[in-house]
Amino acid sequence: MTYLTTASIRGRRFFAGAAAAALALTLVACGGGSEGQQKGAGKGGANKGPATVGYVVVQPTSAAMVTELAARTSAFESSDVRPQVNGIIRRRFFTEGSLVRRGQPLYEIDPRLYRAAVNEAQANLQSARANQEAQRIQAARYKPLAAIEAVSKQEYTNAIATARQATASVAQTGAALETARINLKFTTVPAPISGRIGRSLFTVGALVSASQTDPLAQIQRLDPMFVDIQQSAADMLALRRSLAQNGIVPTRAQVRLKLEDGSDYGLTGSVEFAEALVNTETGTVTLRGRIPNPQGLLLPGMFVRASFAQAINERAFLVPQEALSRDAKGAATVMLVGPGDKVVQRTVTAARTQGRYWVVTSGLNAGDRIITQGLNNLRPGAAIKPVAANSPQVVAPPKQGADGKQQGAGQSKGG
Repeated sequence: MTYLTTASIRGRRFFAGAAAAALALTLVACGGGSEGQQKGAGKGGANKGPATVGYVVVQPTSAAMVTELAARTSAFESSDVRPQVNGIIRRRFFTEGSLVRRGQPLYEIDPRLYRAAVNEAQANLQSARANQEAQRIQAARYKPLAAIEAVSKQEYTNAIATARQATASVAQTGAALETARINLKFTTVPAPISGRIGRSLFTVGALVSASQTDPLAQIQRLDPMFVDIQQSAADMLALRRSLAQNGIVPTRAQVRLKLEDGSDYGLTGSVEFAEALVNTETGTVTLRGRIPNPQGLLLPGMFVRASFAQAINERAFLVPQEALSRDAKGAATVMLVGPGDKVVQRTVTAARTQGRYWVVTSGLNAGDRIITQGLNNLRPGAAIKPVAANSPQVVAPPKQGADGKQQGAGQSKGG
């Protein structure tokens, strides 16, 4: 028979009470966690509202129809320096590659033969004038004699004719003298235009002639410059048909150039005219532009890319690029805010960009609301909450409950 002491009895009671208290705390903890999880489930499990999207309202506007085509530069003025008389080159008065002015002497051809021709023509003219005076006096003397029949009328008529021939001879010799003087002047070869002269193709001592095929040198005016742009005849025909239709009107084209290294040429020019014929070999029409070249950066014969506006579409829509996407077939589509604040997908025509916008020429109407923000996972027909694009976001301060605890971290408005 076992006897329990008073101390052992007290110890057992203590351990039993502690175990009961621990069990109670465990049950309370389990109950509290369950309640918290239910509250969290109640908040997170609620259905989300419509997605907030940003939109812009589009209106028709004017958009330039910009075209970029291959082009080639050419000198504004170009002239060959050619001799107009035959002879030996005695001197050259210019430095190759320098700027020359119109009328500036460039070459001197041996003038001795032409100076002698001038002297001869002057002598012939003096002789013709002396003969003219003698024949005039003789005809004047025959006039009264013919009246009294001292000489025959035939002799008087012959005297008058001889005097007139002498006058004509004076005119002929005068013209010969002028020709001789001009030829003498041509022995100094002047610059026909102002510009930059190239290398001399003939040296001092070379024999040149007025009928030779090679020029002595070439002068080019490089400021401004011409830009010859090649456009296909089909594109030009389509443009002319579209003018005055669908809101497309002509405009004076402003030309911008892109150089061969891909850099932009800083200055702009304008298109002067389009040729009235089509190149039978290439099927293109040449448009000629004019552009300033004060620094001489452009040289004749350079290949460039010319961009210019040939017309203006007055009924185009400018749509931000982020709002437009393309399907598997390449068709351009945009998402609109439709009736009842639901998403509507629409196919549009957008063949080119202008800055950060797509130029849409069909598929949109004035006042359409195009979604530009919040496009991820949007589907046609989905309910949305539209707000103006780039609206400021307002963050509300946390609210205080009755127990002094924060009930909400923040609330955003707009989109």
